[in-house]
Amino acid sequence: MLSEVLLWIAALAGLICIVLVVLAFTAHITLIMFRTGSMSPTIPAGSVAIVQQIPAGQVHVGDVVTVDRPGQLPVTHRVRAVEDGASSTERLITLRGDANAQDDPAPYPVSTVRIVRFAIPGLAPVIVAFGNPFVLGGLTLGATALVIWAFWPRTSRRVRNAPAATGDDQGS
Repeated sequence: MLSEVLLWIAALAGLICIVLVVLAFTAHITLIMFRTGSMSPTIPAGSVAIVQQIPAGQVHVGDVVTVDRPGQLPVTHRVRAVEDGASSTERLITLRGDANAQDDPAPYPVSTVRIVRFAIPGLAPVIVAFGNPFVLGGLTLGATALVIWAFWPRTSRRVRNAPAATGDDQGS
Protein backbone atom coordinates (compact mmCIF):
# COMPACT_ATOMS: atom_id res chain seq x y z
CA MET A 1 0.00 0.00 0.00
CA LEU A 2 2.77 2.47 0.95
CA SER A 3 4.71 1.61 -2.19
CA GLU A 4 1.68 2.34 -4.36
CA VAL A 5 1.13 5.73 -2.69
CA LEU A 6 4.81 6.63 -3.13
CA LEU A 7 4.71 5.56 -6.78
CA TRP A 8 1.59 7.66 -7.41
CA ILE A 9 3.25 10.67 -5.77
CA ALA A 10 6.38 10.15 -7.89
CA ALA A 11 4.27 9.76 -11.04
CA LEU A 12 2.35 12.95 -10.26
CA ALA A 13 5.60 14.84 -9.64
CA GLY A 14 6.95 13.54 -12.96
CA LEU A 15 3.78 14.63 -14.77
CA ILE A 16 4.03 18.11 -13.23
CA CYS A 17 7.66 18.35 -14.38
CA ILE A 18 6.68 17.37 -17.94
CA VAL A 19 3.87 19.94 -18.02
CA LEU A 20 6.21 22.65 -16.70
CA VAL A 21 8.84 21.86 -19.34
CA VAL A 22 6.22 22.01 -22.10
CA LEU A 23 4.94 25.34 -20.74
CA ALA A 24 8.47 26.71 -20.53
CA PHE A 25 9.05 26.05 -24.22
CA THR A 26 5.62 26.87 -25.62
CA ALA A 27 4.68 29.87 -23.45
CA HIS A 28 8.25 31.18 -22.88
CA ILE A 29 7.93 30.87 -19.10
CA THR A 30 11.03 30.78 -16.90
CA LEU A 31 12.07 31.35 -13.28
CA ILE A 32 14.00 34.29 -11.86
CA MET A 33 15.59 34.13 -8.40
CA PHE A 34 15.97 37.35 -6.41
CA ARG A 35 19.26 37.91 -4.59
CA THR A 36 18.66 41.52 -3.59
CA GLY A 37 15.82 43.37 -1.95
CA SER A 38 15.47 46.10 -4.59
CA MET A 39 11.87 45.00 -5.21
CA SER A 40 10.93 44.70 -1.52
CA PRO A 41 8.35 44.53 -0.11
CA THR A 42 6.60 43.42 -3.32
CA ILE A 43 9.21 40.74 -4.08
CA PRO A 44 11.66 40.22 -1.19
CA ALA A 45 15.16 38.78 -1.54
CA GLY A 46 15.07 34.98 -1.68
CA SER A 47 11.91 34.93 -3.79
CA VAL A 48 11.39 33.14 -7.08
CA ALA A 49 9.33 34.82 -9.78
CA ILE A 50 7.56 33.13 -12.65
CA VAL A 51 8.22 35.29 -15.71
CA GLN A 52 6.95 35.15 -19.29
CA GLN A 53 8.62 36.65 -22.34
CA ILE A 54 6.45 39.22 -24.14
CA PRO A 55 7.06 41.81 -26.89
CA ALA A 56 8.15 45.21 -25.58
CA GLY A 57 5.08 46.76 -27.21
CA GLN A 58 2.91 45.06 -24.56
CA VAL A 59 4.75 46.67 -21.61
CA HIS A 60 2.84 49.23 -19.54
CA VAL A 61 3.80 51.59 -16.75
CA GLY A 62 3.47 49.72 -13.45
CA ASP A 63 4.41 46.28 -14.82
CA VAL A 64 7.26 44.45 -13.12
CA VAL A 65 9.63 43.20 -15.82
CA THR A 66 13.01 41.55 -16.21
CA VAL A 67 15.39 42.95 -18.81
CA ASP A 68 18.71 41.52 -19.93
CA ARG A 69 21.80 43.70 -19.65
CA PRO A 70 24.85 42.93 -21.79
CA GLY A 71 27.71 41.64 -19.65
CA GLN A 72 25.65 41.79 -16.45
CA LEU A 73 22.92 39.88 -14.68
CA PRO A 74 19.34 40.68 -15.70
CA VAL A 75 17.47 43.29 -13.66
CA THR A 76 13.87 43.01 -12.48
CA HIS A 77 12.21 46.31 -11.61
CA ARG A 78 8.92 48.17 -12.04
CA VAL A 79 8.30 50.08 -15.31
CA ARG A 80 8.18 53.85 -14.70
CA ALA A 81 8.04 55.05 -18.33
CA VAL A 82 7.76 53.58 -21.83
CA GLU A 83 8.92 55.43 -24.95
CA ASP A 84 9.25 54.45 -28.60
CA GLY A 85 12.65 53.10 -29.60
CA ALA A 86 14.76 53.08 -32.75
CA SER A 87 12.43 50.60 -34.52
CA SER A 88 8.74 49.75 -34.44
CA THR A 89 9.40 46.76 -32.16
CA GLU A 90 11.84 48.48 -29.79
CA ARG A 91 10.90 50.43 -26.67
CA LEU A 92 12.96 52.46 -24.22
CA ILE A 93 11.77 51.58 -20.74
CA THR A 94 12.69 53.33 -17.52
CA LEU A 95 12.78 51.07 -14.47
CA ARG A 96 12.98 51.49 -10.72
CA GLY A 97 13.07 48.95 -7.91
CA ASP A 98 10.23 49.37 -5.41
CA ALA A 99 12.79 49.77 -2.59
CA ASN A 100 14.92 52.26 -4.57
CA ALA A 101 14.59 56.05 -4.24
CA GLN A 102 15.63 56.75 -7.85
CA ASP A 103 15.06 55.33 -11.32
CA ASP A 104 17.77 53.13 -12.84
CA PRO A 105 20.56 55.27 -14.38
CA ALA A 106 19.44 54.97 -18.02
CA PRO A 107 16.47 53.65 -19.96
CA TYR A 108 16.79 50.13 -21.35
CA PRO A 109 16.33 49.64 -25.12
CA VAL A 110 14.37 46.37 -25.46
CA SER A 111 12.37 44.49 -28.06
CA THR A 112 11.24 41.80 -25.60
CA VAL A 113 11.00 41.66 -21.81
CA ARG A 114 10.02 39.02 -19.28
CA ILE A 115 6.99 40.12 -17.30
CA VAL A 116 6.59 38.87 -13.74
CA ARG A 117 3.38 36.83 -13.52
CA PHE A 118 3.76 36.05 -9.80
CA ALA A 119 6.44 35.51 -7.15
CA ILE A 120 6.88 33.01 -4.34
CA PRO A 121 8.80 34.39 -1.33
CA GLY A 122 11.44 32.15 0.25
CA LEU A 123 11.60 29.58 -2.57
CA ALA A 124 15.05 30.53 -3.93
CA PRO A 125 17.05 28.84 -1.12
CA VAL A 126 15.07 25.63 -1.68
CA ILE A 127 15.85 25.63 -5.41
CA VAL A 128 19.51 26.39 -4.71
CA ALA A 129 19.63 23.48 -2.23
CA PHE A 130 18.40 21.10 -4.93
CA GLY A 131 21.52 22.01 -6.91
CA ASN A 132 23.75 20.63 -4.14
CA PRO A 133 25.43 17.38 -5.33
CA PHE A 134 24.64 15.62 -2.04
CA VAL A 135 20.93 16.49 -2.31
CA LEU A 136 20.84 15.41 -5.97
CA GLY A 137 22.67 12.19 -5.11
CA GLY A 138 20.26 11.45 -2.27
CA LEU A 139 17.24 12.08 -4.47
CA THR A 140 18.68 9.84 -7.18
CA LEU A 141 19.37 7.04 -4.72
CA GLY A 142 15.91 7.43 -3.19
CA ALA A 143 14.19 7.30 -6.59
CA THR A 144 16.27 4.27 -7.56
CA ALA A 145 15.35 2.46 -4.34
CA LEU A 146 11.66 3.27 -4.87
CA VAL A 147 11.68 1.89 -8.42
CA ILE A 148 13.54 -1.26 -7.38
CA TRP A 149 11.19 -1.78 -4.44
CA ALA A 150 8.10 -1.28 -6.62
CA PHE A 151 9.17 -3.66 -9.36
CA TRP A 152 11.02 -6.29 -7.32
CA PRO A 153 9.45 -9.72 -7.98
CA ARG A 154 7.25 -10.85 -5.12
CA THR A 155 5.35 -14.00 -4.41
CA SER A 156 1.75 -13.55 -3.46
CA ARG A 157 0.61 -14.35 0.08
CA ARG A 158 -1.64 -17.13 -1.15
CA VAL A 159 1.27 -18.95 -2.73
CA ARG A 160 3.44 -18.56 0.37
CA ASN A 161 0.71 -19.61 2.80
CA ALA A 162 -0.76 -22.46 0.74
CA PRO A 163 -0.04 -25.95 2.13
CA ALA A 164 2.51 -27.84 0.15
CA ALA A 165 1.09 -30.68 -1.97
CA THR A 166 2.24 -34.15 -0.91
CA GLY A 167 2.33 -37.40 -2.78
CA ASP A 168 -0.30 -38.89 -0.37
CA ASP A 169 -3.17 -36.78 -1.82
CA GLN A 170 -3.59 -38.69 -5.09
CA GLY A 171 -7.25 -39.42 -4.87
CA SER A 172 -8.80 -42.66 -3.66
